[in-house]
Amino acid sequence: MELHDVWFVLIAVLWIGYFFLEGFDFGIGVLTKLLARDRTEKRVLINTIGPVWDGNEVWLLTAGGATFAAFPDWYATLFSGFYLPLLLILVCLIIRGVAFEYRHKRPEESWQANWEHAIFWTSLIPAFLWGVAFANIVRGVKVDQDKEYVGSFLDLLNVYSLLGGLVTLTLFTFHGAVFASLKTVGDIRDRARRTATVLGLVTAVLALVFLIWTQVSRGDGKSLIAMAVAVLALLGALGFNLAGREGWSFALSGITIAAAVAMLFLTLFPNVMPSSLDPAWSLTVTNASSSPYTLKIMTWCAAVATPLVLLYQGWTYWVFRKRIGTQHIVDAH
Repeated sequence: MELHDVWFVLIAVLWIGYFFLEGFDFGIGVLTKLLARDRTEKRVLINTIGPVWDGNEVWLLTAGGATFAAFPDWYATLFSGFYLPLLLILVCLIIRGVAFEYRHKRPEESWQANWEHAIFWTSLIPAFLWGVAFANIVRGVKVDQDKEYVGSFLDLLNVYSLLGGLVTLTLFTFHGAVFASLKTVGDIRDRARRTATVLGLVTAVLALVFLIWTQVSRGDGKSLIAMAVAVLALLGALGFNLAGREGWSFALSGITIAAAVAMLFLTLFPNVMPSSLDPAWSLTVTNASSSPYTLKIMTWCAAVATPLVLLYQGWTYWVFRKRIGTQHIVDAH
């Protein structure tokens, strides 16, 4: 396997890690409106991800940086063609981080309510737009012979990509509901499980349509295996959720995300950005990659840094592993 193939796989792993981890905290942000009944319950939900949400975003930064270094032409075409949706995602992530930090700085109801609205919308919008973006990458976009995107923003809004956005939104929210049931106690835990059941059923229908569409249009034997794993894991997550086994349900909902993202990358390879104008103009792991020497240096750096990052993040989750409930929330006044 060539180094550019290795880095394609590593970038896929980084995106899997990002969607697995950021997926449930996007879901928690959406659930602050769908699940929480009052301000105390909103604080419970936000506190479940309080110690980890910023660490989860490291995976996005690493995936973007790795793409820039390993596949500069892919990075340039992607960020120029998808400028508006990616800019909107970036603005949402900035506002979202500020909302988490500033929400509790003042006691006024209006102050806290406004930041909670911001958390909801800046969780929902990126969860939807990531699905739109990746669906368009798999479907193919208007890339010309100079490796430049020549389409418009409206070209990105097609039935397939919008369905992809709905799948990521519902799947992340389901993942968040399962995480909420895993991390909370009392009535909010029971309602999180019931909410996860409803969300899981909706997700199963949307995801099945999207994955079958993807498989029929671009899939092969390997992507079919990944699709089967994703579907079975989602059904398993639903079953364990109904049985009250939140840990298994969360693990399987995470496997669903991992297998679905893996399927998209398997249908993409060896392309990194297919051209809908002419397949010969597509960006591939070969014509979009950096020099072998650059990839070699990156590989050594990743081999040293990645285990340290994984150990630190795993330790963080272990330290903050206990469940919380409304009884753990101190009166802000």
